[in-house]
Amino acid sequence: MTFSILALIVCAVVIYLSCEYFVNGVEWVGLRLGVAKSAVGTVLAAFGTALPESVVTFVAVVTGTTPAQKSIGVGAALGGPLVLSTIAYAVVGGTLLFSARGRVAAMIGTRGQQRLARDQAWFLLIFGSKVGLGLVAFAYKPWLGVLFLFAYLIYTWREVSQGDELGHEDAELEPLKFRPRDKAPSTGWAVAQTSLALVVIFVASELFVHQLDVISPALGLTPQFTALLLSPIATELPETLNAIIWVRQGKTALALGNISGAMMIQATVPSALGILFTPWILDRPLLIAAAITAVSIVTMWVLLRKGFLGARAMVSLGLLYLVFVGLTML
Repeated sequence: MTFSILALIVCAVVIYLSCEYFVNGVEWVGLRLGVAKSAVGTVLAAFGTALPESVVTFVAVVTGTTPAQKSIGVGAALGGPLVLSTIAYAVVGGTLLFSARGRVAAMIGTRGQQRLARDQAWFLLIFGSKVGLGLVAFAYKPWLGVLFLFAYLIYTWREVSQGDELGHEDAELEPLKFRPRDKAPSTGWAVAQTSLALVVIFVASELFVHQLDVISPALGLTPQFTALLLSPIATELPETLNAIIWVRQGKTALALGNISGAMMIQATVPSALGILFTPWILDRPLLIAAAITAVSIVTMWVLLRKGFLGARAMVSLGLLYLVFVGLTML
C-alpha cells in the first residue's frame, strides 16, 4: 500500500514535468504546421492527452472477456467527461485565482466566449445522444457507434478550418525545450519533443491507473466503481496539468480550449468504442455521472453566453464532483 501511494506521487510528478515539454512542443508543432492557435489546444493537445483514457476504454471493451471487464470501459467513457467538466474546470479556476487573473471572460474575449459556448452546446448534443442510447436496447445500436467517430472528424475539421477565434492573448511562445538557444527550431525537433513527452505521459498515466487498481481493493472499491470514480481522475491528469501550465503562462484560452477539445473526444471516440463492443446499457452510477456532467456543462454554457464566466464560478463546478461521490455512495 505504501509503495503504491509513493508510486502515485512519482507518476504525478513525472506527468507534470512531461506536460511542460508537451505543451511547449505542441505549440511549436502547431506553429510549424500552420495550425490555428485555437486548434492547437482543442485538437492537437487534446488528441494527444486523450490517448490514455481512450486506450483504457479500448482495452476494456475490445479485449475484455467478462461483462465486469467491459463495464470498466463504459465507466471510463462516462467518467472522463465528468472529471473534465467538474475537476478540470475547477482547477483552471483555482489556478486563475492564485495567479490573480480572475476575469476569465475578459481574457478570452467575446468571440472566444461564443466559440467555447458553441463547443459546450455541441458537446451536450452528442453527450445527450450517447446517454439516450444507454437507456434503450435494439439490434442495430452497435452500428451507431460509427456516427460518433464521424462527429469527431467533423468537429476537428471545423476547429482547424475556422481559424483563431478562441482568444486574443499575446503571451510569448517560449523556446523549444529541446533547442533552447534555437530561435526557429525545425518541425522535426518540435515533433520529436512532443512525441517523446507524449510517450512518457502515456506510460506514467498507465502506471498511475495500475496503482489505483492495486489500491482500490484495499479501500473496498469495486473495479467498476474505480473505473468511474478514480481512473478518470488519473487519465484526465494530463489535460488538467496542461491547463495549469498554460494558465501560468497567461494562455487561458489554450487551457480552456484543451479541456473543451478533450471533452469532445471523450464524448465521441471512447463512447463509439463502448457502443460498438458492449451492450451500452447505463446503470444508476453511470446515469448519475451523466446528469452531473450535463449540469456542469449547462452552467458553463450559460456563463459563457452571458459573459459572466469567472474564476470563482469555475471553482464552484468542482463541488458537483463531490455531489456525484455522495450520490453514488448512498
